[in-house]
Amino acid sequence: MNRPAYILFTTLLLAGASSARAQQIDPTLPPPPPPPEEPAAPATPPGPVFDPYHAAKSIEIGTFYLKKGDYDAAIDRFVEAAHYQPKLAKPWKLMGEAYEKKHMDAKAVESYKKYLEVFPHAEDAAKITKRISELEAKAKQEDSKASR
Repeated sequence: MNRPAYILFTTLLLAGASSARAQQIDPTLPPPPPPPEEPAAPATPPGPVFDPYHAAKSIEIGTFYLKKGDYDAAIDRFVEAAHYQPKLAKPWKLMGEAYEKKHMDAKAVESYKKYLEVFPHAEDAAKITKRISELEAKAKQEDSKASR
């Protein structure tokens, strides 16, 4: 090893040793107080966020859950997709299907109406409108049975 490299190596070694000694903890001193707790950030931001990639992934995963029969998980993913891309109609339609399979007709109607609001000229608009009418009629029948 040449002399300048040896001097540099020795200097760095000694500097490291002195800083290691400076970092030792004195057992006679009490520990410092914990830092103040900050409130946790919300899971999702309060307003819509435009993120088409995550919206598409959420729809893909939600569709998987819908086919699997896990309707709650599917609904969660469709809500997330609608949050990431608010002007996208597909999550609203799929959310309506999931609510319908859970026999939550009022929520299904809400979702289908939002689908038509976002995409009024959809190819299946007539079919969805008919489905909304059927679900509303079914809800009225169930209300009349419950009131008897």
